[in-house]
Amino acid sequence: MGLFSLVTGIKGRSGYGSATTAEEVTQGIDAGGITAIVTGGASGIGEEVVRVLALRGAHIIVAARNMEAAEISKQTILESNPAAKLTTMKIDLSSLKSIRDFADNFTATNLPLNLLINNAGIMFCPYKLSEDGIEMQFATNHIGHFLLTNLLLEKMKMTAKETGTQGRIVNLSSVMHRYPYIGGVKFKTINEKSKYIDMLAYGQSKLANILHANELSRILQEEGTNITVNSVHPGVIMTKLMRYSSCLIKITHFFSFPLWKNVPQGAATTCYVALHPKVHGITGKYFCDCNETKASKLARNGGLAHKLWEFSEKMVRYK
Repeated sequence: MGLFSLVTGIKGRSGYGSATTAEEVTQGIDAGGITAIVTGGASGIGEEVVRVLALRGAHIIVAARNMEAAEISKQTILESNPAAKLTTMKIDLSSLKSIRDFADNFTATNLPLNLLINNAGIMFCPYKLSEDGIEMQFATNHIGHFLLTNLLLEKMKMTAKETGTQGRIVNLSSVMHRYPYIGGVKFKTINEKSKYIDMLAYGQSKLANILHANELSRILQEEGTNITVNSVHPGVIMTKLMRYSSCLIKITHFFSFPLWKNVPQGAATTCYVALHPKVHGITGKYFCDCNETKASKLARNGGLAHKLWEFSEKMVRYK
């Protein structure tokens, strides 16, 4: 979808566009019987995704770092939808131990898993290493979701096989995937402070989200597994994700307000790819404004995707 479509809200081939809301793209869809995990589901786009999926009947596990915020969000949703099936569980995507603990705790529930939405993230933060010694944006936005997805994959495969319902994995990326470091991912200096530029580090992590989705999609297709994997750009939305660059963002917002979405619009593409029948069987694609869109050349580089996969496996294996 181009700039004209974004500003005007004109609808694309899917029948939806930049002005469409999450409720509109899921209208009439029955998600009863579906169990979903949404990371970062206690605020912003994630919270709206949780609210709308629950409205359609899905059982949502709200995976959040701040459990107090998660419980407040849960109660708010229950006030408007008393039938909502919501479970809160703690996870810190920057901590490999926390991710492994979450996966163990979820497995212990014996719940099925049809849908995984890798939504949580941080943006433009100052240089910092995670507790595992990984640059924080790369750790939280990519490595954390890479490990989480791998740990939950067998449960998703089992659920898809036993129910006959296609599983779906959705990675939240960003248009900023087009603006990473030169070459896309600086494998040799990923954690070096002297090489760190916050915006390029964010672009790198968002590129990694697409490469991860594409490589996993390829692997699952080769296996003949009934699970699709896609990535989405939700749009530019003013949320807590912007907290590290609030002054710059507010100035930019003032001069470019027609390009920005509200949260219900920002959650639409995620909900469309997660639930809509039109996306059944579609995998390894990138969506924007609820329509399939071409990602950057780097994001479509299969060799880079494979290299990132092997690099990520080593990072999580030895930590």
